[in-house]
Amino acid sequence: MTTSHQIERAPAAAKAGGHLAAELAETLKLAAPMAATQLGQIAMMTTDLAFIGRLGDAAVGAAALAGTVYFVAFTVGMGLMSAVAPLAAQAFGARDPRMVRRSVRSGLWAGLLISLPIMVFPMRGEQILQALGQAAEPAHLAQQYLFGLVWGVAPALWFIAIRGFMGAVNRPQPILWITLAAIPLNALLVYLLIYGEFGLPRLGLFGAGLATSTVNAGTFLVGLWIATRRKPFRRYHILARLWRMDWELMHQIAIIGAQLPSPAASASEADSPAALWLFATALSTIAIAATATAAPT
Repeated sequence: MTTSHQIERAPAAAKAGGHLAAELAETLKLAAPMAATQLGQIAMMTTDLAFIGRLGDAAVGAAALAGTVYFVAFTVGMGLMSAVAPLAAQAFGARDPRMVRRSVRSGLWAGLLISLPIMVFPMRGEQILQALGQAAEPAHLAQQYLFGLVWGVAPALWFIAIRGFMGAVNRPQPILWITLAAIPLNALLVYLLIYGEFGLPRLGLFGAGLATSTVNAGTFLVGLWIATRRKPFRRYHILARLWRMDWELMHQIAIIGAQLPSPAASASEADSPAALWLFATALSTIAIAATATAAPT
């Protein structure tokens, strides 16, 4: 026999279940574009490797070594920029658009400042690799790729700040579409600059790196345009008083970035294939190439 108490509990349980389903749907709506964005970035790196592979085993091995130097350095900046998202999200939850703006603005300045020391490592990649015991030929080829990649450091870090801002205000979809559009554009530029098609100079590995840097700059500029010109982002005026250096908030970004688990996870992801490539180099460039294709960055 059904009691009145059980009858009252049934609608409450249904309401709780509906609330949970709504929360799950909102979470998936927010998380799916972010996950797809990460997959899109992996797709771009895989495309690079496919085109570089046509240059030979030595080029693939050099690209793997270059990726080691670049990403080990870049993960430091990536960890720092990851602090923009929680700061902006906290401000968004508190309905404080001024703090959202300060968080993004400070993140852009932090990205610029941290990019300068990060760029030193790719610029000296050949010396670093030789000091670690790498052969002269793959180290020299890796340096060519790094000379192209290095110019995309700052735009890539700024794009992470813009991505964090859009995710913090629960609108990550534009970043997904930008990343998906960047995949074929990156493939086209890599092809044109590596092989010198349509009258362009044949730049080889340097062209592959330069193409990636160009795409990094393009994705940041498109993201910045959306963040400053399109609803609902433009109401935050993220570039207002851009010249002001908010040292207090930049200090918070540094502290939060050092404490978040994402930098450690990123570093571990970079270190595993890096170790494989460093050991494989002692064998041959073919071994490096095989290891790179088995464990892409």
